[in-house]
Formats: sequence, structure tokens, C-alpha cells
Amino acid sequence: MSATHTEPSRAGFVLLLAGLAMFGPFSIDTIFPMFPQMERALAIGPVEMQQTISVYLLAYGLMSLLHGPLSDALGRRSVILAGVVVFALASVGCAFSTSLWQLLLFRAIQGVSAGSGLIVGRAIIRDRFHGAEAQRVMSRITMVFSVAPAIAPMIGGLIGTQFGWEAIFWFLALFSVLLLACCWRWLPETHPKASRLALEPVPLFARYFDMLRNPAYVWLCLSGSFNFSALFIFIASAPVFVLTHLGLGATQFGYFFVPTILGMMTGAFLSGRRAGRHTPASNVRLAYSIMLLAGLGNLAYCLAAPGIAWPWAVIPIMLTGIGISLAFPTLTLLVLDLYPHERGTASSLQAFIQLMFSSLVAGVISPWLAPRPWALALGALACTVLGLLAWLQVGRSGLKTDVVH
Repeated sequence: MSATHTEPSRAGFVLLLAGLAMFGPFSIDTIFPMFPQMERALAIGPVEMQQTISVYLLAYGLMSLLHGPLSDALGRRSVILAGVVVFALASVGCAFSTSLWQLLLFRAIQGVSAGSGLIVGRAIIRDRFHGAEAQRVMSRITMVFSVAPAIAPMIGGLIGTQFGWEAIFWFLALFSVLLLACCWRWLPETHPKASRLALEPVPLFARYFDMLRNPAYVWLCLSGSFNFSALFIFIASAPVFVLTHLGLGATQFGYFFVPTILGMMTGAFLSGRRAGRHTPASNVRLAYSIMLLAGLGNLAYCLAAPGIAWPWAVIPIMLTGIGISLAFPTLTLLVLDLYPHERGTASSLQAFIQLMFSSLVAGVISPWLAPRPWALALGALACTVLGLLAWLQVGRSGLKTDVVH
């Protein structure tokens, strides 16, 4: 899948990679407002409906083990183009689904293809940029990408209430086709043939085991996974949190997502501003300090108040988003820098670990905690504490994190 393309500007390049990273949140969040309608249409309950998220994430996570190595062997561009095509077809399949099992099948195919943009996109950033500039670009992409979870449920609510839940998947298919055209025209190949690695399954999985034996790599991945789970607990529980606990309607998910994403954009902005001025360790310490204060405040509010209300229930989640996006670029770049010649492979395994955590949250932890706001707050705080403990282990592993990049 190669074609003549035009090199985009720096801003266009950032927007293109951010668009590729939007597959994930768009696939998850657009259908949240239509959960009740989809449950009635498919004759299923809330627990079965929740599996449309967990199955998607499970497939996403399993395939993430191959996206990076495929891009290391075949090139970044061809893997991304193929992924976008498959995602578009899977979205059409979801729109035509008339049973839970059909929907789960096509959601799994969506998950298989969606990771190509995010995972391979991270490797592209490290191919093209270095040092503080890489952190700035990663932060800008995070800022743009952060808009997706805010606008996705609002778009889903507007489309779904007007045209039915199936129209949401037609929207995703159209989004994919537009993105495919942009990638075909403007996405460059950043991994030349001379640098590509052989795609051999046995050595590949041996490399994964080698990476898992690297304490610094494992603790960085765990820190990032727990870090994101502190927010994803609320995202996966959004239908219950917004519709039941906050008492809002199907078109009012923005009351939850907009402040949350503003927090994530603020954290990404701070990360970019601190690039080249502060050490990775300083960035992550500040991020976890913000998240701990937010988590403790959220738990205290939920335990003290007879019932949660907007905006007080959302402010701590917004602060958590600041901490997550402040830490994310630093943690990701530290992971990729451990394996400069195998960035795709390192990015794949990192994504796999994070997505297995997200699948567990969506399929098991979120349904268990969602009925009680204080339980959600406690679960988020526990994730933050575990993420901080994992980060402290990074320092004990011998990795240098106290040097300005």
C-alpha cells in the first residue's frame, strides 16, 4: 500500500497522527449515550452491553502485540493504511448487526484494527523527533487526541437520538474513510527499508519475553497502565455515572467529558511547556501529586455527600486528567528510549499491557464499582497509588530519570 504522497506541515503532521489516535476513544465513547437504546434493541442487559467495550479492548490489546512488529518489518505507512481500511469495514458490520453476538464479532474486528493508528503513531513520532522536541510533539498530539473523548459521546448522543444507534457506526465508517484519504495523501513512511527487521514469530515473542525481564520496562508500563486506569474507571462507567448518578440525559454527556478532557489537555500543555526544562522524574512526581490530591478529595466528597452532583463530582476527575496527561508523554518516551531500534515492538507490548488493564476495568471492575460513586472514587485512588508505587520501582531499577532531555 504505497503511493505518492505530499509531506504535511508540522501542524498537519501532528493533526494527522492525533486523528489516527482518535480511533480508540471514538470507538468506545460514541455509543455510551445509546446504551439504553441498544439494550432494548438487542434484548440484552447492562452487563452484556458492557461487554461491547471489554471485547473491543481485549481484541485491541491482543492485536497490539503485532501492530508494532509489523510496522518494524513492513513499514509504518502500510500497516496504518491497512488498519484504517479494516476498521471502516468493521464499523459497517456493527451498523448491520441485529444480535449481541454479531455486534461483539464486529466490535472485536474494530479492536483488531484500531490500534494501528495509536501504536504505530507513537513509533512514527520517535522516528522523526528526538529529545525535548519529541516530548513537545507527543504533548501536542495528546492535546488534540484528548478532545476525542469529549466530543465523541456528544456526537453519539446527537446522531443516536436523531437517527438511531446504527447511525453511530455509519459515522465511524465515514470518519475512517476520510482519515484513509488523508493518510494516503499525507502520511510519510518514516521507517526506511534499510532499518526494517525480519518478521519472525518465534524471535518476536522471545523479544517480548526479554522486554518483560527488563525491570525498568515493566515498571514503566505498569505505572502508565495504573495511571490511566484511574481515569478509565470513570470513562468505562460513564453511562451509569452520567445517566444515573448525575441524573443527566443522553445528550448531556459533555457535562462529564468536557471538563475531564479539558483537564487532559491542560496536563498535555504543561508537559509540552516543561519539555527540556524539567527532568522526567520531576514531571511524573508532579503528575502523581496532583492525582493523589484529586483522588483523596473525590473519595472524601463521595463519602460525605448524600448524593453526588455536577460540577463537584467532576472536578476531581478533571484534576486526575491533568495528572494523567502530564505523565503520559514522559512515561511513553522513556519506554521507547529503552529500545531505540525496536520502537514499534516496544510500543506494542506497552499498549498490550495497558489494554489488558483497560479490558479488566471495563469488563469486571467498572460494572462492580459503578453502582456506588464512593466505590468508583476508591477504585480510582487505588489505581493512582499503585501507579505511584510502580514509578518508585522505576527509580530503583537503575534507569536514569533525573536528567533533562
